[in-house]
Amino acid sequence: MESDKGKGGRVEAAIGGRTEKTKIRMQFIGKKVLITGGSRGIGKATAIAFAERGAQVGINFRSNMEEAKKTLAELPGKGHKTFKKDISQKENCEGLVKDFVNAFGRIDVLVNNAGISIFHEIDSVDFDHWTNAWEETFKTNLFAAANMIYWAAQAMMTSGGGRILSVSSRGSFRGEPTKPAYGASKAAMNAMTQSLAKKLAPKKIYLGVVAPGFTETEMAAVTLTPAERENLLRESPFQRMAQPEEVAHAVLFLASEGAEYTSGTIIDVNGASYLRS
Repeated sequence: MESDKGKGGRVEAAIGGRTEKTKIRMQFIGKKVLITGGSRGIGKATAIAFAERGAQVGINFRSNMEEAKKTLAELPGKGHKTFKKDISQKENCEGLVKDFVNAFGRIDVLVNNAGISIFHEIDSVDFDHWTNAWEETFKTNLFAAANMIYWAAQAMMTSGGGRILSVSSRGSFRGEPTKPAYGASKAAMNAMTQSLAKKLAPKKIYLGVVAPGFTETEMAAVTLTPAERENLLRESPFQRMAQPEEVAHAVLFLASEGAEYTSGTIIDVNGASYLRS
């Protein structure tokens, strides 16, 4: 009996040790994190989650200074900063990373969250609207993300590695009939991430994607009609939309110590509304 108790004690201690180690791994004390589109919605929730766990956070935003300042004021801890750059203009991507590194000394984590969505139904828009939707969507959702990854990777290769996470969408898998450029841009983001996960692993740079379903943000509250909201709620057995904090949690997991071997992974956060295998 004494022997059994001894074994049980060792097992319990080992389990407890793993639990404590897991908790430590989800901390980001001293890490320098840059989040594009970080002033509202998923970006804001992600900024707060990193700051709560000890990171210093840089919030990139395009134009809404008031919202960026509000988010900055909500971040726990000290030393966080805002960076006003329109990253759909490729020259601003290099400038943003340089400004961030000058401010913080290095970049440990990049979160590509900035994105736009333009309705352009092929049976109801003219050709100018159609082409503009494709061009503008790809400039922000894909090209900006690719350019940010390029410059962040250059900095990370110099400093010894890092994490690059991108926010995609379930629309990249299920299709987006009213805004096909959005679905296509996110599908391309997924493929780009997986290609670069292979290329950059030897450099100790690890990449991942979080693909949320519709998320309960300020924008959703303004743009959704009651009928659209009801349809969305029926899609998930949870009968609700994702909360921004739930998406942020998946981002933090992929950025955490111990998640290196998941590089190239796409995590669905859609409440079982769209399942794939």
